[in-house]
Parts: sequence; C-alpha cells; structure tokens
Amino acid sequence: MGISIWQLGIILVIVLLLFGAKRLRNVGGDLGSAIKGFKSAMNEDEKKPEEPTRLNNEEGDVIEGEVTTKEKDKV
Repeated sequence: MGISIWQLGIILVIVLLLFGAKRLRNVGGDLGSAIKGFKSAMNEDEKKPEEPTRLNNEEGDVIEGEVTTKEKDKV
C-alpha cells in the first residue's frame, strides 16, 4: 500500500499551484547549497585532526585559562 506515481503527480501539481515554479526553484537551490555546505564542513572536520592539548607549561607561555597569580582572600 505505497504511494503510486499518479498520487505523486497529483501532489506535485498541487504544490506547484500553491507555491509556483519560481519559488520552488529558489527553495531547491537554497536546500542544495545548504546540503553542500554541510557536507564540506563535515569533510573539513574529518580531514583536520585535533591538536593535542598541552598539560604542562615548559616554555613559560600562558595557557588559556591558567591562573598566573595567586591572591589570598582577606577576611
């Protein structure tokens, strides 16, 4: 009990009448470019290995989030 080719054709005609061919073409183009952007971003993440995080600071550089001074709480 699937959808036959005639039912798909009727649905296509109704959608064309509601939205128009130009708007559907624009929506299709926008959807295609969004999918391409998503795929390229996924491929970029797979190709780029993550950089290991330095846990010790041998060179004396400031690591982001590192506490550089200690202050005593005054009560």
